[in-house]
Amino acid sequence: MKNKKPYKSGKPFFQKLLKDREIRIHFEEEKSKTEIAHAVRTARMKADLTQAELAKLIGTTQSVIARLEGGTDKRVPSIPLLARIAAACGAHFEFGFNFLKVS
Repeated sequence: MKNKKPYKSGKPFFQKLLKDREIRIHFEEEKSKTEIAHAVRTARMKADLTQAELAKLIGTTQSVIARLEGGTDKRVPSIPLLARIAAACGAHFEFGFNFLKVS
């Protein structure tokens, strides 16, 4: 029977990586895309709309909504597009920055 290696957290490794400004910027971009994808899907589902119905309401295609919700699109959606999605879902679009403590 093989001995199992003890569990080693990856947190210190990632914290070290994120100290690099360029890596942190790319990380934050991808994190934002994921958060946008989640927000769009949640809003659509709360409004009880299909992707096709939402797309028709905002004047785009179902595939655009699918790409947004998938979070895989390399492009970042425009603020006007996100505002139209929010309005179609009966929501209010907000944007903001969260400041982190600098150590």
